[in-house]
Amino acid sequence: MHIIKLFFFLCLVSFIHAGDKITPSEVYSQVIQIKKEIVVLKKYLNINTSVKNEQINSKLKPRHAWQKTYEIFIKINILRASYNMPKIEPANLQPVLNINPILTYEQTQRILTELRIFKTRLGINKQITHNQSFINKTPLDVYNELNNISKELDLLNGTQFNPSYVFGETIRIYKDLTTVLEHLNIKDTTIPTIRKNKATPKDTFNVSMNILSKIKYIQLVAGIEGIDFSSFKKEIITPSDVFGINEIILAELQTIKAKLGLKNNITPAAKTYFHKTPSDVEQMLGWCLRRISLIKSLNPNQSEIL
Repeated sequence: MHIIKLFFFLCLVSFIHAGDKITPSEVYSQVIQIKKEIVVLKKYLNINTSVKNEQINSKLKPRHAWQKTYEIFIKINILRASYNMPKIEPANLQPVLNINPILTYEQTQRILTELRIFKTRLGINKQITHNQSFINKTPLDVYNELNNISKELDLLNGTQFNPSYVFGETIRIYKDLTTVLEHLNIKDTTIPTIRKNKATPKDTFNVSMNILSKIKYIQLVAGIEGIDFSSFKKEIITPSDVFGINEIILAELQTIKAKLGLKNNITPAAKTYFHKTPSDVEQMLGWCLRRISLIKSLNPNQSEIL
């Protein structure tokens, strides 16, 4: 009996140890499986169009790929709702400085499970082929494929994100900043920016990029490796693009929370909002920019109000 228990214990340890060594290439393999499931769904739903693959060129980290999976879960919820299925709560992650690829791998398994559940609900029996093996893939490769999957889900949903969904993410940013400011004992004297009634998605996107610049400065002072996100800039900006860059902001804020030891302060999922416009999003992001500008250092004795 003791030998059997020892055997199962060693198997468990071996599995955990193997999980710690999950590579971006193995995560990428699972992402390709997700793409295959999307192809099956598109064929069943008679969707013949395809998205134009978009390739970001930046030294992205596993945390950015993980955050993109959160976006995909939101779109799976939209898909479920369109078929009168109850929504599911997207998984949220404890703040850490560096995400292990196994955490993104776990998210791919959740996505695959949800897509297969959806197939079952529609009575689709078509199975996808077995995993393919890849080598030398990076977190950027994983992110780019997940980003294209997100766009494919727009085809399944028949729509992209609207400003109300984007607004929900700005509130998550606001709440994370509240957590950081309170921890640093910084008195928030800011007020919302003046409403820009004819704001466009590009206006809101530019404010998001300014927030990322502030985050990069804080990371530099705190000894956290910053990332260059300039490759995300482009001429034509949609609400979905703003949603995506706000997910990048949230991913970067987790490093600041982790550095401060706020590991139990998990960013809550977004609430549902209606009838929001780019002006609402631009004003809230502008307020977030003012709030993050209060932070000069992650040392409470050095942070001060402008």
